[in-house]
Amino acid sequence: MNKFLSKFFDSEKSVAWIFIFPAVLGIIIFILVPVVCSLGLSFTKWDLLNPIEFAGLSNYKFLFSDGLFYKILGNTIIFALSVSIFGVIIPLALAAILNNKIRGSEFFKSSYFLPFITPMIVIGVIWGWIFDPNIGFLSQVLNLHINWLYDSAFALPALIIVSVWKLIGYNMIIFLSSFSSISQNLFEASKIDGASSFQTFRYVTIPLLSPTIFFVVIITAISAFQVFDLIYLMTQGGPFDSTNVLVYAIYKNAFEYFNVGYASAMAYVLFLIILVLTLIQWHFRKKLVYSEK
Repeated sequence: MNKFLSKFFDSEKSVAWIFIFPAVLGIIIFILVPVVCSLGLSFTKWDLLNPIEFAGLSNYKFLFSDGLFYKILGNTIIFALSVSIFGVIIPLALAAILNNKIRGSEFFKSSYFLPFITPMIVIGVIWGWIFDPNIGFLSQVLNLHINWLYDSAFALPALIIVSVWKLIGYNMIIFLSSFSSISQNLFEASKIDGASSFQTFRYVTIPLLSPTIFFVVIITAISAFQVFDLIYLMTQGGPFDSTNVLVYAIYKNAFEYFNVGYASAMAYVLFLIILVLTLIQWHFRKKLVYSEK
């Protein structure tokens, strides 16, 4: 027995498995098992109280015939696309500015990153006051009476603003770390060749940052498709479902309407959407990422 144990612990692979086993066990229990169970539940009718009944494809048939689902899907796509665009472009521009070692750059880095580590409940309360149509900061500054969170035309754009504002600091730090890995000799060479700042940014900085940009776009898009807490805290999907998104609709159907089978079917549709979009982005990585060419 002692020889077996000594042989086991002398093996690097065995020691490695000991360290990663808790993480693997957690993934199996909290991710893989729920994923498989939810797939099975998507073919059933269950209200969390009565016995589970097999329903076949009825949940999916109802899902794709429901007009509200397409409205929710449209809201989700608009939100995710807007956050993915502005949540990448703005941090990239800020990182490029701060990379030039301007005065107070460390203060700006901390200030931009602070919203990312701020709890969402605090952000919801603060931005709820900012968007207040009567005493809110925006109404006072712009001198306009806009029902930001109570008007279906402005509610979703308001949530996009908040989500981008929270993401700016995190994505900016990622871009700044990539800026530090670029050799300064390349920038100096471009200046000697007579390239302007814009040309240097376009033909030198962007290609070298393309792997990081690709990574940030993917993680931002995935997180935007999974938005829940912001909707729950600020609008609860209203007004008139103008801010209702897939994850919030899944929560409502599962834990308020007790329609677990329908919620599971909706969850798998969201999973397939994210999977397809990620595969499409991965397919085009050779055209988008400089180092993959």
